[in-house]
Amino acid sequence: MGQAVQNTIFTAEDYLTWEVAQPERHEYLDGEVFAMAGAEDRHVTVAMNLAFALRQHLTGSPCRTYMSDMRLHVAAANSYFYPDVLVTCSALDLVSPMLKTEPRLLAEVLSPGTAAYDRGLKFSHYRSLGSLQEYLLIDLDSRSTDCYRKGADGLWVLHPFARGETVALASVALELSAAQLFAEVPEV
Repeated sequence: MGQAVQNTIFTAEDYLTWEVAQPERHEYLDGEVFAMAGAEDRHVTVAMNLAFALRQHLTGSPCRTYMSDMRLHVAAANSYFYPDVLVTCSALDLVSPMLKTEPRLLAEVLSPGTAAYDRGLKFSHYRSLGSLQEYLLIDLDSRSTDCYRKGADGLWVLHPFARGETVALASVALELSAAQLFAEVPEV
């Protein structure tokens, strides 16, 4: 998570009005606004590989795939986020052109500066979304993924996928090979 833009507390309405005029994206967390850092090539490529695979797989279904410029509203946390990849199958989301509220799947590509936040506070907010079924965290350095899947009992269970393993996304019935996910991503 980045540094707060300023110490001023914004209302959600003020943030939405202000954000439209900004050249960069900012996340809103219950009154505070945080600038989004730029992403490196590997980050963007993996997010794009995932989004393209999801888009192709979901073609013809009621589900839509969005990348990091689509804003997600988490009302229970009074917050707005920009997940790296978002899938929604909600009719309500399809009619809303600027923000989504009912994702089925969210994915974040981890970076050293945001990994703890993405695994911790951000995930705690995402879990308040009743529609969310899976949260995918992709680690570029280890080339592994952690998929948190909500069970029928409402509990979130970790399904880890090690380097080279195929990632199974139950929420959208997609299996994605490591070769597909990390295509054109150089080893570091």
